[in-house]
Amino acid sequence: MSSAPLPLAGYRVVDYSHFIAGPFLSRCLAALGAEVIKVERPTAGDPGRAHPYFIGGQSGYYLQQNMGKQGLCVDVRDPRGLDLLYRLVDTADVFVENYRPGTMGRLGLGYADLSARNPGLVYCSISANGHTGPDAAQAGYGLIAEAKCGAMAMLGEPGAPPPLFRIALADMVTGIHGATAVCAALLGRAKSGRGQHIDLALYDTMVSMHEYAVQCYTLSGGTEIPVQTGHDLPQSTLYGVFEGRDGYFVIAAQVDDAWKRLARVVGGDALAADTRFHDQEGRNAHRDVILPIVRAWATAQPSVAACLAALEAASVPCAKVQRIDEVVADPQILARGMIVEQDHPVLGRIRLPNLPFRLSGCDTTPRSPAPLLGQHNREIAGALGFRADEVDAMIADGVLYAEEAVARVAAAR
Repeated sequence: MSSAPLPLAGYRVVDYSHFIAGPFLSRCLAALGAEVIKVERPTAGDPGRAHPYFIGGQSGYYLQQNMGKQGLCVDVRDPRGLDLLYRLVDTADVFVENYRPGTMGRLGLGYADLSARNPGLVYCSISANGHTGPDAAQAGYGLIAEAKCGAMAMLGEPGAPPPLFRIALADMVTGIHGATAVCAALLGRAKSGRGQHIDLALYDTMVSMHEYAVQCYTLSGGTEIPVQTGHDLPQSTLYGVFEGRDGYFVIAAQVDDAWKRLARVVGGDALAADTRFHDQEGRNAHRDVILPIVRAWATAQPSVAACLAALEAASVPCAKVQRIDEVVADPQILARGMIVEQDHPVLGRIRLPNLPFRLSGCDTTPRSPAPLLGQHNREIAGALGFRADEVDAMIADGVLYAEEAVARVAAAR
């Protein structure tokens, strides 16, 4: 891999967001080379710092979403703190926030306020429902969007309470869309000379992700409403989760050729030759015949590994349902560099998930860990033109705040 500059090298991002969606967005920008300055409030900082897993007084939740950034902890309710942030924004290319619509304007940090100072600023807002519409003012988190969007209503066994996704799907995907939109707005600025306001909603993101349900409903004239179906998809036989003797695995044999290969494994040439199952319409109509055959075959094998070996030998797409310990140790994940190691000033060596994109000309793996609360206050304030005595006064008055570990780390150097 060559040592070409990262694509966003030279761009400055002010991350005024918290929890997941905004921090994940700016984490992606940092990996692509942007200088990201994470702005937090005294004395608790980003609420994500209060979420587990905790080790050594640090939150893994925060560490994962904020790697590769610098840390500034400033009280913008004080005129000196607001002035510092204004000076920072004047030097920035991108500003990211994820507060309820109207909050930033009341702080003097809305798009109108900041774009008047910096017309080239790309300002990205993330909220539950967006800045327009009847629900714009409602508070919400990813779970709210996941419940409202219709996806949760399709999960689980028929008649049972829908399960949680167990990953922050709405937040993470919104962050990805946000990074895409920011890069597009920066490209547009190169032509127009002006920035833009990006309005992203968690709810919109989740609705846009429906690859089947919405078009199924609209194109059927409202007669087809996808519902809970348990562990397989009735409209895509055979595609689902199956139980082996020592665990679970999935099979994705919904296309005709894959079905024939699967049929030969689980039922021999006779099943593969049965014309009732040669197209998806036929398989869907006879899923009550097909599923028991596959289930019986799965439980007759000595292990999930044996099931996978037989299926893979026949080129049938399949995989074990893995636990997290198996994922972290998976040779494929390790070969792809998906677990990144970093040296943290308090915790020492830590291991966290990497981002998935790979560029042929440069390395996007973040090497620096998430900042301690207020870790770079002095450096950032000094670079913005504040004198040392002004910085000292702001620290003494609590306008700039840093957790105790910052002083310990500095003293140890």
